[in-house]
Amino acid sequence: MQRFSFVLATIVLAGSTIAADKGGEFVEGDIKKLDAGAKTAVVKTADGTEHTFRFAKSTTVRGAEATGTRAKDAFHGLKEGSHVAVHYTASGTAKTANEVDNIGKDGLKATDGTITRIDRGAKTVGIKTADGAEETYRMSDKAAKDAGTDIAKGSEKGAKVTMYYTEEGGKKVVHFFKK
Repeated sequence: MQRFSFVLATIVLAGSTIAADKGGEFVEGDIKKLDAGAKTAVVKTADGTEHTFRFAKSTTVRGAEATGTRAKDAFHGLKEGSHVAVHYTASGTAKTANEVDNIGKDGLKATDGTITRIDRGAKTVGIKTADGAEETYRMSDKAAKDAGTDIAKGSEKGAKVTMYYTEEGGKKVVHFFKK
C-alpha cells in the first residue's frame, strides 16, 4: 500500500509539473521597466496587460544595439520604450524570456505578405508581397519548427503574415512570424 501511495504521489506531482510548465508563449509590447538588479523586464501589451519576464544567461536578444557597455548587461542594449516580441516559457507564474526581438524602428526588419510555400527541410519560406513580388527567405531553426503552428494549423499556404527578419551573410533570415 505504501508503494502504491508513493507511485500515485509521483504521478500526481509529475502531472502538476507538466501542467504548470508552458512553452512557446509569445508576447508583443513595449518595455515599461527594466530592473538590472533583478534582471527583469516589464512589457506592456497593446491591451494594457503588463508581463514581467526574467532574463537568464541563455536569453537571446536580437535587433538591439550591441555596442559599448550596454552590450555586456543582461538586456543586451534594450531600453525602456523599446517595442519587443518576447518568446518565453512559464512555470507557474514565473516567466523566463528565452528570446527577445527588438521589433521597433531600430530592430528587426518586417515584411507583410502571403505565404506561397514552406520547406521545413531546406528551412525556406516563399512570400508574395503586396506589390506582387515573390521572395524567398531562410528560416531560423525556431522559425522552421514553429512555422506550422505560428502561421495557421493546416493552412500554411495562403496565410497572410508579418515576417520579422535579419540580414545575415547577404540572406534574409526569418526569426518569427505573426499572423
